[in-house]
Order: sequence, then C-alpha cells, then structure tokens
Amino acid sequence: MSMFCYQCQETAKGTGCTVRGVCGKTDDVAQMQDLLVYVTKGISILGTIARENGYSSSVTDRYVMEALFTTITNANFDKSKIMNKVSEGIEIREMLKKEMKAKGIPIPGKLHSSTTWTPSSEDDMVKKASLVGILGAENEDIRSLRELVTYGVKGIAAYAEHASNLGYENDAVSGFMQKALASVTDDTLTVEQLVGLVMETGKHGVDVMSLLDKANTTTYGNPEITTVNIGVRNNPAILISGHDLKDMEELLRQTEGTGVDVYTHSEMLPANYYPAFKKYSHFVGNYGNSWWKQTSEFETFNGPVLFTTNCIVPPKESYKDRVYTTGSAGFEGFPHIADREAGKEKDFSPIIEHARRCASPTEIETGTITGGFAHNQVLQLADKVVDAVKSGAIRKFFVMAGCDGRMKSRDYYTEFARKLPKDTVILTAGCAKYRYNKLELGDINGIPRVLDAGQCNDSYSLAVIALTLKDVFKLNDINDLPIAYNIAWYEQKAVIVLLALLYLGVKNIHLGPTLPGFLSLNLANVLVNNFGIAGITTPDEDMKIFLG
Repeated sequence: MSMFCYQCQETAKGTGCTVRGVCGKTDDVAQMQDLLVYVTKGISILGTIARENGYSSSVTDRYVMEALFTTITNANFDKSKIMNKVSEGIEIREMLKKEMKAKGIPIPGKLHSSTTWTPSSEDDMVKKASLVGILGAENEDIRSLRELVTYGVKGIAAYAEHASNLGYENDAVSGFMQKALASVTDDTLTVEQLVGLVMETGKHGVDVMSLLDKANTTTYGNPEITTVNIGVRNNPAILISGHDLKDMEELLRQTEGTGVDVYTHSEMLPANYYPAFKKYSHFVGNYGNSWWKQTSEFETFNGPVLFTTNCIVPPKESYKDRVYTTGSAGFEGFPHIADREAGKEKDFSPIIEHARRCASPTEIETGTITGGFAHNQVLQLADKVVDAVKSGAIRKFFVMAGCDGRMKSRDYYTEFARKLPKDTVILTAGCAKYRYNKLELGDINGIPRVLDAGQCNDSYSLAVIALTLKDVFKLNDINDLPIAYNIAWYEQKAVIVLLALLYLGVKNIHLGPTLPGFLSLNLANVLVNNFGIAGITTPDEDMKIFLG
C-alpha cells in the first residue's frame, strides 16, 4: 500500500485508506503528514523532559499545536507547506536541545529516533515518510490505543490554537499534549497504562474546551438566541468557513465600509450568535449548509471563500481560483493569508479586493434558522426547562452533537430527528446540526425543539448544561438525567469530544454512522463493556432503546 490512514469516519471500507484518502489527500501528502507527526513526537519527548526539569518553551508549545492541527482531516492538502513545517520542526527540536543544554538539563542517550533523525535532502524526507506511518506498531491493540490518544490530542491542539489566538493558554494542556505524544512512542507501556492515558486525554479535552469557551465568551460575549438570515443581499461578498473567531473578527473589521458583505458557512455559523459581531451591518448571515456541500454551494456563492480551518474538499476548477486559506489550513494553489505578526492583524486585503470584482451570491434558499443556545443562554432558561421536565412537557433530551459527512447513511440523523416524539428536545453542536436544523420541529412551551449551542467545541456547553441539571435535580449520577446521547462523528475534534464525555462519566453513548476504524476489536469491547458505547441501527429500533 502507498499510504495508510484511518483517522476519519469515512475511511475506505471502514478499515483504512491505502491508495488515496476518501477526503481527497494523495498518498504523498498522507505520508508527509505522518512524517510531521513523527517529528512532532520527537519535539514532544524533549519538551516533556524539559518540563520535568522546570523548563518550557512557548515556541515549542506553539509548534506542537500548529503541527498537529495541520494533520487533522481536511485541513491541509499542501505537501510543500507540510514539508516546510517538518523542516521548521527539526530546527525547533535542535534549538530546544541547545536551550536544555544551556540550562543544564540532561538529555538521555537513548531516545526515540524522532529526537535525532535529520534529513540531508528532500529525498530523505520522502523516504523517511514512507517508514513512519501508523502500522509501525505490530500489536493491534497497542496501535489502536496509541492512535486513539493521538487523535484525541489532535483535537485538543485544534481547540488550544483557537484559544491561543485570543490570548488564552493553559500550560498544563500544552504539557499534556507533549507528554501524550511522548508516551505513544514508549514501547514499555502496557495496554492498561495506555487506557489510563486515554482517560487522561479526555480530562484535558474538558480543560481545553473550557479554556476556549472562556476565550470566546470573554472576548466576544456570551452567545445569544439569534435568528440568522439564510438568504442573500445584492452585494459582492466573502464566505468564511471553519472555526477561528479571531479571523472572523479581523475580516469583519477590515471589510467594514468596503461594500463587501460577509456570510458564514458550515462551522462558522455560530459566529452569528456572538454579540460582538452583531454590530457589523455587512455581516449578513449564513450561506449554505454542511462542509461537504461546498462543491455546489461555492459555485453559486460567486465570491471568494476563506478557510480558517478544516474542512476543505478538493475544489472544482470552476471556483478554485476563488478559495483562500489561512492558519493551519492549506491546499496547493490556494492563496494563503499569512499569520498575524505580533501586535498586528492578518492582512485580508487580497481577498477583499478579489470580492469587489465578483458578482453577488446567487440565492439558494430563503428564511431563517435559530441558534445561540450555549450554556449561559440555556441556564437563563433553567427554571423554564426544569418546570417543563417536572410537568412532563419534556420527556427527554437528545444530545445529537458532532459532525456531518457525505455518507448516505447519515440520512439516519434527519430521519431520527423527524421521528422523535414531540415531547423531546435535541441539544446539538457542530455541523451535525445541518441534518435537522432546518426541519419544522416546533417548540415545547416556547422552548425550541432544536437547541444549537454552536461549534463542535461548544459541546462543552452541553456538558455544562447536563452537569448543572444534575445538581438542580439533586442526582448523584449524570446518567440518571433524562438525556440520551446519539452522536455523529467524522474527525479528530469529535474524538476529543467523545473522550471528554467519557471522562465526565457519561455512559451509553450511541456513535455513528459507523464506529471508528481505528478501534481494534478488543478496544471496542472495552468501550462497550465499560462505557456502554454502541453503534446505530435504524431510527425506529434505536428510538425503542432510547425511549424504552
């Protein structure tokens, strides 16, 4: 095989992509991402030793975040940029060694090869990349646990970077990312020790989502119940996708007064809920749906599109010249907006000038959708919610957070939402909501039956709501709440959300549309037996299980 990758839900045959990624990445890009993770492990081994001796490097911490984020599904397809990141990592690794030596921190003589390997040419990189992939660990259970930790840490890195961009950092989270990456290179760790590391990953997942929630709400205010326009105006416009609210802020500020409107797409929809962004009259609303529909929706949008993170789908030629990337996102041939310099904003002038030359968006739908039900907003409605539960008006909440994807089997979630009894409420976050957020499901005593908390990282809000209700109802166990979990997953940010829920003690989560391909049979059995993890079947059959 020319590559092996099974980190996303759509991996080929549910077992692994071996020739070309279903996501669109080529084998050489996949291998170079493997090499980037390999080099990042070496840096993390040294960074962990340094921390154990009282020293940490902000440059190292930032690099580990960025490198891991670059390898998340659908984030970066640009081989040359990934190779440059590998080279940068080797420079940082050697710089860290010098700093450790200067501070008298001893570096053991026998360490993993990722701490010493240095290429002499591009060919060396290519050769090494083919040797450091996932299948290096022969024991399937060990490999499965290592990858589960690695994918969880990738999710942590994504959320940590967004928080860092707003000036919020957590040294313990940074230290854990490096400790975890160092640990998955340790051949002496047992299955039991790796299971413990998985749970520790979940703990830091909760911490990083809390950190990002604080960063977002302190900077932009608490999300509010908001009616979002899904139609268009007759102005040239920019469509912004992804998750990074700092990029959103700077783009809105720089487009103000230019005659260029701004619309959100996919995971950027929740930007509409933040008070700080509502003052911009040229912030029009949301255009389109989930990430995988971009190949049709970007054509009709007519103007340029900005990716602040994943999920990129390899583009059609018809709009390829209108797509820009920034941050950890990248695609060969796309113009890239450079990182901000200290004390300055990113320069979005190229995409703004491009927009002014384009036609206004073609309308593909009209109307509105409502969101903004993050924890602060929902807890303001707590009395109303509690009364509805006590009176029997609300029988059960269904957490249907997570990701959307292209598989036909994901129609399950639309049908499941449509068939839910009218005395149930859906709690959602992430792009999974596009499967049902435009259905006419009504409300219960004024409480909408779909409560959208926001982006995938806002799954933290759903955990806060559940823990608060546990206290309100004076329950000892979060699993005694009238809440069921029917979660869709796609990539590594969903993995860390899952691990965070497991760490918080949530059990009996149904995960679909398929269980992860990276779970060995034994590890899957551990999750089933210890946490009640289950797959999905049909909406009718699963409804019987959830509702009894």
